[in-house]
Amino acid sequence: MSISRRDWLRLSAAGAALPFIPGFAMRRSDDPIRLHSNENPYAPAQSARTAVLEALDETNLYTGPAIARNLEAMIAAREGLRPEHVVLGAGSTEVLRMAALAYGLSGGEVVTGYPTYEGMEESAKSIEARVHRVPLKTDKSLDLSAMDMRTTKDVKLVFVCNPNNPTGSICEKEELNDFCMEVSKRCTILVDEAYYELVNHPRYSSAVPLVKAGANIIVSRTFSKVYGLAGLRVGYAIARPDIAERLRTHRTPMAVNLLGLRAAIASLNDERFLHYSKTQLAASRNQITATLRGWGHEVIESHTNFVFFHLGREIGGFQRSMASQGILVGRPFPPYLDWCRLSIGNEEEMARFTEVFPQVMSTPSR
Repeated sequence: MSISRRDWLRLSAAGAALPFIPGFAMRRSDDPIRLHSNENPYAPAQSARTAVLEALDETNLYTGPAIARNLEAMIAAREGLRPEHVVLGAGSTEVLRMAALAYGLSGGEVVTGYPTYEGMEESAKSIEARVHRVPLKTDKSLDLSAMDMRTTKDVKLVFVCNPNNPTGSICEKEELNDFCMEVSKRCTILVDEAYYELVNHPRYSSAVPLVKAGANIIVSRTFSKVYGLAGLRVGYAIARPDIAERLRTHRTPMAVNLLGLRAAIASLNDERFLHYSKTQLAASRNQITATLRGWGHEVIESHTNFVFFHLGREIGGFQRSMASQGILVGRPFPPYLDWCRLSIGNEEEMARFTEVFPQVMSTPSR
């Protein structure tokens, strides 16, 4: 079974119903198809492109603090908070690094799910903080009960990726709230919401209301995913003002560049593009999920711009075989070495994947 580009477009109802928005990045014909880094193929928005071009005349100057404060104020207003609750970083990766430094130095230990986004663990290990990995549950969701039990008096920071990367699964609202309210009495919890804007599930909720309630919680977000500004590196933390100030002491000065700030400000106001991006990504995600399941593969219900599915063969060999066909797919995520994380591409890229996949699966791994 294979799906042609025409079939893919026909099956994607949202793709047919929405107008094409010009300006998103086009792949050169000799470049590999990138289905491995959870990037947004429908971005950046034209408003962001325009803002970047207009900002080029300012790039001979150091980025003044007023621009960053403007973006922090916009984010705070959107969340119903004060600007003092918001800390910008060079992508959410820097936010995680700031938190690791703030809580992992001087012997602080860190608890994290496993597998999950590696940014926190890598940052913690770089300062020789001890990291405790808690395996996922059998349904591939975070095991919050086990993470609670693993949080001893020496643990200073707990990392919760929601939705989780690489599985795409979510922590349901009630369970996460109960976990956060209990565990935050003992230490700080960082909830990574990099894919927050892409979730449409009645039992999901951001942890920002817990920050508003004064809990010992940090929420990290990014402009890399739904807004498609991965290369411009803009992320932010939302936390109680005292926690936010503690993070700021470990922020790299002027780490968020001028072009990224201008693009983020423009993107945050572009509701039309946000709707387009979310709808297109969801349509392609739903279609590839149905296709993979139709081929007999188990697929974890995803709330992100990628899917995690049971490949049934060693991922390293599959990676190499797909790369030989010009398609890059996700890296190994131990212990799930016969599973694959597949990022969502545009319609043409996903149609090409569905053409190549059966051919690769019918031949031995190399």
